[in-house]
This record gives sequence, structure tokens and C-alpha cells, in this order.
Amino acid sequence: MTRKAFVIGHPIGHSKSPLIHGSWLRDYGIDGTYEAIDIAPEALPEFIDRLREGEFAGGNATIPHKEALLGHCDAVDPLAKDIGAVNTLEMRGGKILGSNTDYLGFLANLDANAPGWDAGLKTAIVLGAGGAARAILAALRARNIPRVLVLNRGLARARNLADHFGSSIVPARLADFSALAPDAGLVVNTSSVGMGGSRFEGLDLAVLPAGAVVNDIVYTPLVTPLLADAATLGLRVVDGLGMLLHQAVPGFAAWFGVTPAVTPALRERVLQAMGQ
Repeated sequence: MTRKAFVIGHPIGHSKSPLIHGSWLRDYGIDGTYEAIDIAPEALPEFIDRLREGEFAGGNATIPHKEALLGHCDAVDPLAKDIGAVNTLEMRGGKILGSNTDYLGFLANLDANAPGWDAGLKTAIVLGAGGAARAILAALRARNIPRVLVLNRGLARARNLADHFGSSIVPARLADFSALAPDAGLVVNTSSVGMGGSRFEGLDLAVLPAGAVVNDIVYTPLVTPLLADAATLGLRVVDGLGMLLHQAVPGFAAWFGVTPAVTPALRERVLQAMGQ
């Protein structure tokens, strides 16, 4: 019997998830489908009914459903509760199980493309304090990074994250980057800055220590102005596409029973589809 999976969002036409999962289905010869479905927020309960009726083995969710899905799952992974968002759903025994694989994708991407990034890392900087930052902070906490500075234009949102994730999270203003960055071995951009060629103004990456890693979770464009500036300075750079690829692995394994590999060939397929 064909097993079906999905990604829901609104809009959803931009999603590369069908390409990723479709590639794996073909590569592993699995009788399955993975489709993108545009679901407006008000239509989410009706879609959940379809899921409960057994139409799908599970699926992914993207904006604007990640937070709302917390209230529709029968069980939610503790880490997803902590992050406050669900991006992966699995049907098991008629129950909807929710999890968040963004933090796994983030860690796997860094492990693959900047091996040893966390060895001896004492201070990391996270740019932005929105929803995407929560998964990154959970991941850094899981790796026991002693000090993570959350830099945001407004201090209130950064303080909220610090209150939620504990004493290792230190809120600060984006304007404080130059004063704080000399101690940071990792910088992660979790904001939307970088999309459409936008850039951070006055962010002096030259003050970072030699060998620091700069990661941008934005992947359109693949090389954001932040990463281009970091590469010019000889810093280690990690783009955001790997996070997208690696976060897809656990869901595919749950729905189709095979743990897929993130390969250079898969990355190239996605880059071609992005026109890069």
C-alpha cells in the first residue's frame, strides 16, 4: 500500500521539501508519495481530521502552522514543547505525535560542514529572537554551550528567550555586537536578514576570533551577505541549505521506515531547483 506524507503551509509553493523527499522515495525505491498542500490557518482543523482518518502516515508543517499544531497533537515531544513549535507529525496507533526536527537539522548541518565547531566553544552569538531562534537555542543548550548571547534590535524579545531557556542565555542588543563578538566562536543568524540581498548594517565580523564559524539559516540566497563577508575575512562559513536537508531525515525515517542519507547529489538537485 502506498504510504502518503505531506508538507502543509500557507503559502507552500516555495517549499523544497517535496523535492527532497521525492528524491529519497525514488532513490530507495519506496512506494510512497510526498505532496505540498496549501492549508490556510482557518482550514487547519479540517486537515487534522483528514490526518486522523488515516489518509497520511505523517508530514511536515511550515509557516504559519508550527505553533498552532501544538494544540492539535495527542502527544508532543518535550523538546518541541520547549521550542514552542511542531514541524513534524507522525501517525502512530491512531494518534498524532508532534516533534521538532529543526534543532536536529541545525546540529547535523554544523557537524557535517564545520566538524569540531563545538569543541571548546564557550560563547556563541545568535542573531534574532524570533521563532526560529528558539530551535537554535534548544540545540546549543543540548550541546552544553556555556554562554549564548541573543542579540536583537529590541531587548524585550531577547529577554523573553533568556527567561525561557535559562541562565546560559544572555540577552543583548544587536548594536552591542562589536563589544561582545571577540569572545564568540560561533555566530548564527536566525532572522530574515539576508533574504533578498538584505544585510546587517554595522555588523563588524572582523572582531570575531580567527577560526570562528558563521552560520546563516537563510538559504535563499545560498550565500547571504553575512556569509560572503565572513568568507572574505577567512572565517568558516556554513550555509542554511544543510539544515533544511538534515531536518527532513527523521520524518522520512518515521513515515517510510528508511533513514535516508544527505548526499552531495541531493544538495545539487535542490540547488538546481533554486537556480543556484
